[in-house]
Amino acid sequence: MSKKVITREEWERKLNDVKIRKEDMNKLVMNFLVTEGYVDAAEKFQMESGAEPDIDLATITDRMAAKKAVQCGNVEDAIEKVNDLNPEILDTNPQLFFHLQQQRLIELIRNGKVNEALQFAQEELAPRGEEDHSFLEELERTVALLAFEDVSNCPVGDLLDISQRLKTASEVNAAILTSQSHEKDPKLPSLLKMLLWAQNQLDEKAAYPRIKNLSTAMLEDPAV
Repeated sequence: MSKKVITREEWERKLNDVKIRKEDMNKLVMNFLVTEGYVDAAEKFQMESGAEPDIDLATITDRMAAKKAVQCGNVEDAIEKVNDLNPEILDTNPQLFFHLQQQRLIELIRNGKVNEALQFAQEELAPRGEEDHSFLEELERTVALLAFEDVSNCPVGDLLDISQRLKTASEVNAAILTSQSHEKDPKLPSLLKMLLWAQNQLDEKAAYPRIKNLSTAMLEDPAV
């Protein structure tokens, strides 16, 4: 079955018929800056556009400091910063607290502090593993790092990758945002995913000017 062909002129006319308020676009940009932690850019954008952030911009600096501490392996400092922001975050989120303690154990192993790592695992993490089976599995996987002299080739060596720190740091970031009644993910990437999905659906029915490069958002004429 042949596809319907929509010309650039017709497509642009349809796009122009869709009215989007500048205020809504500004809110979308501010949401992205706040959620991702670009405090300086958010402050400048607020002055230039008049868009109001939905949280106190001063808290962004504290949130990003906690996130960066995890990224750098300073987990104890990160826990202190999270508690300074809101002590209830870790009290009400046992999974996050376990993952932070797990990251502390990983950092001890990374630094070759074997005895301290074993003691920490036994005193701080083992009791939590007894309470939750999923925690126990993660603990066993982490302690397994101690069984290998060359952790770069061991089955659980990925725990020592920077990606593990980033994963835990993102979890901290999301928990702080949630505690501030703010969505943990920015809206803009979700909208872009929806755009790609809609284009894929439309591709099956019509040939039309589509956006292939999201960074430029340029329309490319349909292949007919």
